[in-house]
Amino acid sequence: MSRPRRRAEKPVLSQELVVKTALGLLAAEGLEAVSMRRVAQALETGPASLYAHVANKEELHELMVDHVLDFGPIPEPDPDRWVDQVKELLRQNVRALTSFPGIAKIAWAVQVPTGANALHQAEAMLAVLRAGGLDLKRALFAADALWLYTKAYAYEGAGWQYGDVDVTMQEERGRQMVEYMTSFPPGTFPNLLGAGEYFSAETAQERFEFAIDLFLSGLARSRMDS
Repeated sequence: MSRPRRRAEKPVLSQELVVKTALGLLAAEGLEAVSMRRVAQALETGPASLYAHVANKEELHELMVDHVLDFGPIPEPDPDRWVDQVKELLRQNVRALTSFPGIAKIAWAVQVPTGANALHQAEAMLAVLRAGGLDLKRALFAADALWLYTKAYAYEGAGWQYGDVDVTMQEERGRQMVEYMTSFPPGTFPNLLGAGEYFSAETAQERFEFAIDLFLSGLARSRMDS
């Protein structure tokens, strides 16, 4: 007579497990699926048991963002490489914020991240900017602007990457815009009519690099004026 199989023991509930489970749901089913109740179901427990580890859905969302921001060692600030170090920090943030569907949207909603990884990333950016010769005020203003642009870029890019944007509808809208602009007298919108080839998925990375290059070259010049 065969013995009945013992049911595998459930892992001990922890904040890390709750967050990883939520990210798994995010990857599989999208942002709408991530609720305290749905995470509890995935963990085969009741929602009340999660509150010992996560206060509410808002904290869960912030913890999810903070989890993806753990992307490796913080660079040692190098005055000779500060521009490249800033660029790499921003690129890593884009990769992190597009690693799951919806995570960029959550990051956009979190006005002031307070997680450990977010704080380490912010401190690293400030340290690199200070190594580049900026005083604290300019470093703070620069970091704020760079993070804002990076989050916006990731938010838009994730929408295309994960199918949140209706490509067919966007193509039709583009066709309608061209049709509308060409209805005006010739020469009214010569630059806008030539813009189409420069705005596509293929040029997205180039546009991102152009923006941060422009910003950082301005920062480099501002050091001489201070």
